Amino acid sequence: APVYDGTMRMNSERLLLVLDEGTSSTRALLYSIDGTLIATVQQPIAQYYPRPGWVEHDVGEIWERTLACGRDMILRAGGADRIAAIGITNQRETALAWDRSNGRPLTRAIVWQDRRTSDTCHTLKDAGHEPAVSAATGLLLDPYFSATKWRWMLDHVPAVASAAQTGALALGTVESWLVWKLSGGAHVSDATNASRTLLLPLRGSGFDTGLCDLFGIPHASLPETVDTAGPIATCDPAWFGAAIAICGLAGDQQAATIGQGCLAPGATKATFGSGAFILTSTGTVASQSAHRLLTTVLSQIGGERRFALEGSVFVAGSMIEWLRDGLGWIEHAAETEALARHNDNGGVTVVPAFTGLGAPHWHPDAKAAILGLTLGTRREQIVRAALESIAHQCSDLQTAFAADGATWRSLRIDGGMAANAWLAQDLCDVLAIPVERPTDVESTARGAAMLAAVGAGLHASLEAAQAMLPPLERFEPVMASGVRQKRINGWRKALSRIL
Repeated sequence: APVYDGTMRMNSERLLLVLDEGTSSTRALLYSIDGTLIATVQQPIAQYYPRPGWVEHDVGEIWERTLACGRDMILRAGGADRIAAIGITNQRETALAWDRSNGRPLTRAIVWQDRRTSDTCHTLKDAGHEPAVSAATGLLLDPYFSATKWRWMLDHVPAVASAAQTGALALGTVESWLVWKLSGGAHVSDATNASRTLLLPLRGSGFDTGLCDLFGIPHASLPETVDTAGPIATCDPAWFGAAIAICGLAGDQQAATIGQGCLAPGATKATFGSGAFILTSTGTVASQSAHRLLTTVLSQIGGERRFALEGSVFVAGSMIEWLRDGLGWIEHAAETEALARHNDNGGVTVVPAFTGLGAPHWHPDAKAAILGLTLGTRREQIVRAALESIAHQCSDLQTAFAADGATWRSLRIDGGMAANAWLAQDLCDVLAIPVERPTDVESTARGAAMLAAVGAGLHASLEAAQAMLPPLERFEPVMASGVRQKRINGWRKALSRIL
């Protein structure tokens, strides 16, 4: 993305600091009030896979690397007094536990991709709890969400169970942990992240005691639910040199939806990071899906909530990381664009169910597969088929959204994979709708900056903050309908083999 380098202008205005905690890295970014990206820094986050299907992060590392990145940006800004407000956005559903008496982590974070609680979810489904849970929270019983992860910690980590008995246990998602550390003890979760735990009713002001009892989560260990924009907390001056206000909080997919300007009902965005997440705004209506999509809180300002329908694909960019780090077939993710552009798929279909299948299938135990291999298959063809699977998974979601009455007229895309122009055109062709891509594809951080600006009173509303949005590039469908249908039929046949 273009980075503003005007020292004179930097010296004459205050800036917004965004802390963006992702699945594979943590970043800090500086934005001007008009949305110009000033500077950015990034550090990796280690992934731990102690058993098949388990994914963990070091909670201390999340804090230390976030702090380091934030301090780097404070120096680049010219000091803490240059920062008007902080916005935080984060990987959602990842579950953390720490000791509220000393702020020390009690165990590693269980990451949103982790599938260790599949049996717990099956047990709850078999007992008939899913319809009531879904009606209350808009979610399904799946190991993706936070509640069963916290229950697992309580059952299997003695330090967590002991802290619960003494009242010292603090549970939270990533933004809760960062605000706790930055503020010196404020225990909060914004409504977007709280809505991904299975414990927050869509129309409730806080975590529900009945849902907590169902999952066996001590209500007293959970954070207070707060707005996504407003005076949320204040940083301890020890960290950045001044008491900077934290004025924006949102889960990464909600932040990206805001950062794409998809606020009006029907507006739809897709973010391609480690996974792929598509949200369609439904305004103030919490629309319940009949086709296994999710209802989620999009924002909460002044206590008023906006909602969205969401479809979650668990594997997108993480598949490219597997091609690079697991197989050594590429050196850089950017190579995939040229490989796809200059090769066909050779009859190969990739079903990337490395961590099960998300919406609309919701098969946590599904396994990945590469189908159609012959002795003549080349790695380039498998790479192409891997990229094609992104559009196929989005096509499945498109069908489910349309069945729920949320037909996509166009799709705005962002995230690291959106920089791949071949992928953008393939999405456009398979979905048969226009695809729009901003000139700056990092919409998640921009959305957090917009929330911080609104929370600090620098913009009057999220609608006014759309002045911070970058221009859009538009892709139009060119694929023949027969070719499109052949692709979709081949995908569905491959999918049926693993379901």
